[in-house]
Amino acid sequence: MKEIAIIGPTASGKTSLAIDIALKTNSVILSLDSLSVYKEIDIASAKPTKQERAGIVHFGIDEVFPNQTFDVLEFIACYKKAKMYAKEYDHNLVIVGGTGFYLKTLIDGISLGISTHEPMDISIQEAYELLVKLDPVYMQKIKSNDKYRIEKTYNIYRQTKLSPTEYFLKNPKKPFAPNLPIFEIMWEPEELRQRIALRTKQMLNEGLIDEVIFLEQKYTREPNCMSSIGIIETLQYLDGKLSKAQLEEKIATNTAQLAKRQRTFNRSQFNNLQTKNVLESLNSDILKFFSI
Repeated sequence: MKEIAIIGPTASGKTSLAIDIALKTNSVILSLDSLSVYKEIDIASAKPTKQERAGIVHFGIDEVFPNQTFDVLEFIACYKKAKMYAKEYDHNLVIVGGTGFYLKTLIDGISLGISTHEPMDISIQEAYELLVKLDPVYMQKIKSNDKYRIEKTYNIYRQTKLSPTEYFLKNPKKPFAPNLPIFEIMWEPEELRQRIALRTKQMLNEGLIDEVIFLEQKYTREPNCMSSIGIIETLQYLDGKLSKAQLEEKIATNTAQLAKRQRTFNRSQFNNLQTKNVLESLNSDILKFFSI
């Protein structure tokens, strides 16, 4: 069994490339997308439809409902399930998506044993200030508005009574796929902006507004996923804060900003990226890897 990862900014064509590769290499697919894991969030997540999946077994899609929790530990469980399935049925594994943090965890590992669902007993600001006093060196890499990482770090201290530095020294990370080959799709900035604009228009034409109305009525605005790009702007439109044209423009702008952050993260976090800005060339490189 061989496994690879295909990454790239949002709207870069990762999903269609992964499906094409999977069809040619007898592979299953693991989605690396933090929004596609939610059932009933179909248009906003741009997840492939069942028809587009072409009969390929997918993991990491439609795993939980929007009011349920899904984080990196659940993703690791999806990865283990996908790999076990691939081995059992003699398939390869293609991992694809834009959530670089999940991929980073696969490669670098994670220290297990800490509950990720403990409710906070103090505010994020109080937790941040406490952690800075407790472990100033470690906290230099966490910003004061990084709610996710502050919660995780605070839970380490709360459950172990150890500073983050002490905890990670005693509980080193265990990688799950340390030598995973990573293929990256790149586009020139203007070309990517055009692709994002086109996809935004398609999402609206396919019924994004109706989907968000349904999600709000069923789940309220409380779940974290309701603040995702595409959903949060549509809620602003429904509140009368944006016109239809402004809604489309704002989704496209915020998506382009996300794409820029994704590119920056990928370049800073992953070594030996095999990058191409032509999909056909990347397709060829990946097929060569599988034929080795």
